[in-house]
Amino acid sequence: MRIIKSICISFSIYSKIPMPPFAWEEEDMKYMMCFFPWIGAVIGLLLYGWFCVSEHLGVGILCHTMIGAAIPLLVTGGFHMDGFMDTMDAFHSYRSRERKLEILKDPHIGAFSVLMLALYGLVFLGAFSEIYDRNLQMIVCAGFFLARALSGIAVVTFKSAKQDGLLFTFASGSHKIRVRMVLYLECFCAVIFIVKQSLIYGLLIIASAFGTFFYYKWKTSKELGGITGDTAGYFVALCELSMIVTAAVIHILQ
Repeated sequence: MRIIKSICISFSIYSKIPMPPFAWEEEDMKYMMCFFPWIGAVIGLLLYGWFCVSEHLGVGILCHTMIGAAIPLLVTGGFHMDGFMDTMDAFHSYRSRERKLEILKDPHIGAFSVLMLALYGLVFLGAFSEIYDRNLQMIVCAGFFLARALSGIAVVTFKSAKQDGLLFTFASGSHKIRVRMVLYLECFCAVIFIVKQSLIYGLLIIASAFGTFFYYKWKTSKELGGITGDTAGYFVALCELSMIVTAAVIHILQ
């Protein structure tokens, strides 16, 4: 029952998928992060379905791209993009570490968050429109799972920048050893699935995901002294973008 509750809590927080309501208890949150990647699996399945439908119906490139890009936002409700925007405001403020952490908590959006969101959207749409190879499409779909598995690993591994907030609550409430082992296994399964689609292309896209992961650790340590709930969303968004851009470059060059 606790596992079912953990699944419901994870999907309730990180997606817009309806879940049965119940009172959350601390014990129910210990393994919540194990199921975070499965929201990426839902996105991947829906996106792959759209790829198949789009191809079968001969949908035009603009409609194909716009609806495909909308699927992750519809599933998550833009949860991670909110963190991306807050993080962009903090990073581009060029203030002290303490001031950056205050900016992350500020519910208002700044100019840099809007500009970087527009830039992100343009790059995402442009790259997405280039991915028509079926193997690359399957890799991109699996990438939504991989990005969340890596994000979960960061949550239970990296230093937290604050001793409060949603991320600190989840990280401190998790059974870190078991959760980490499950996330490692999920990450490994995603990697195996990706390389089975295409060894060389898969390895290049995996390298972009892990490169983003280590960049995330370095950047947050330098700027904030650790990670926060907002930077976790920033990582998911950035990791997804890096894999899609890599897939697009591969498709263009092949």
